[in-house]
Amino acid sequence: MKTRLFLTLFAAFTVLVSAQKMKFESGDLTFLKGQTELNVEMNFDKTTFYNEKMSEEEYIAKRTKEIGDDKGKAEADKWLTDWEKSKGDFGDKFIASLNKNSNIKAAKNSSAQYTVIVETTWIYPGWFAGVMKQPAKVSTLLKFVETANPGKVLAVINSQNAPGDGNFVGVANNNDRIAEGYAKTGKTLAGMVKKGMK
Repeated sequence: MKTRLFLTLFAAFTVLVSAQKMKFESGDLTFLKGQTELNVEMNFDKTTFYNEKMSEEEYIAKRTKEIGDDKGKAEADKWLTDWEKSKGDFGDKFIASLNKNSNIKAAKNSSAQYTVIVETTWIYPGWFAGVMKQPAKVSTLLKFVETANPGKVLAVINSQNAPGDGNFVGVANNNDRIAEGYAKTGKTLAGMVKKGMK
């Protein structure tokens, strides 16, 4: 009984600390009225990790050492290859979720009039330990610009702590959990896009 109560309280705590916050820092999305397409550009140049705000280079060094010490260099190298691939998958997850939940067609390398630049600012990979888990969290700045004139910023949305979990059971792979954070970001943004296009 005590174990069940603990797990219930832990799950509730996990939900509370994982709540996503998304708000406008400037502008609005009314310029999207009448638009059917949106270009998407992913940017990881200023991404930090964990509460220590470590750089991507530091994060990679940490993960490859952890995996290497536990499972050997071959597995560490495998993780690094998966990490580089996953960064492309993050954008795909964001786009798929945005498209599923809005009437605008988002794509990379689109000729759309407007572009959303997804600047990842912070990632917490979370963890998974069977009956217990901590979702990933992804924070981004979503900058809407004119595709032909990227210096003209029309709107900036600050998205904090988008949870990456995927299901009740949890997701064992760090990169897959992070990808779900981008899917959540795309879904929440879709709601804001719908309002802006009315």
